[in-house]
Amino acid sequence: MASHSTRSACSPTAGGQASNNKPEGGRRYSAHGDKGYDTDAIRRQIEATGAMPNIPPKANRIWKSGFSPFLYRGRNAIERMFGRLKDFRRIATRYDRLARNFLGAIHLAAEVSYWL
Repeated sequence: MASHSTRSACSPTAGGQASNNKPEGGRRYSAHGDKGYDTDAIRRQIEATGAMPNIPPKANRIWKSGFSPFLYRGRNAIERMFGRLKDFRRIATRYDRLARNFLGAIHLAAEVSYWL
């Protein structure tokens, strides 16, 4: 998993099985998810991959695990970036058939949205 995962990256893998991909060199990655992914099963699955779950606990949860708001800020920045890109109708609906044209449209939308 990447160090700043999106919500979908914290969902269970296909077939419900955790992968055995351990990080190289003992380095631990953190998987960020929103409160909807605060379940013991998902936390165990993330830990099985060698990553550390950084998910804010639900308000009604009895046992509250460790959560770092500092690390969670990275997820917020990524979510805002995708939100800005989805403001462009061409990106949100993916009009382009070819992947290279779609990637070019993403580059153009990113340039325009962050330049202005």
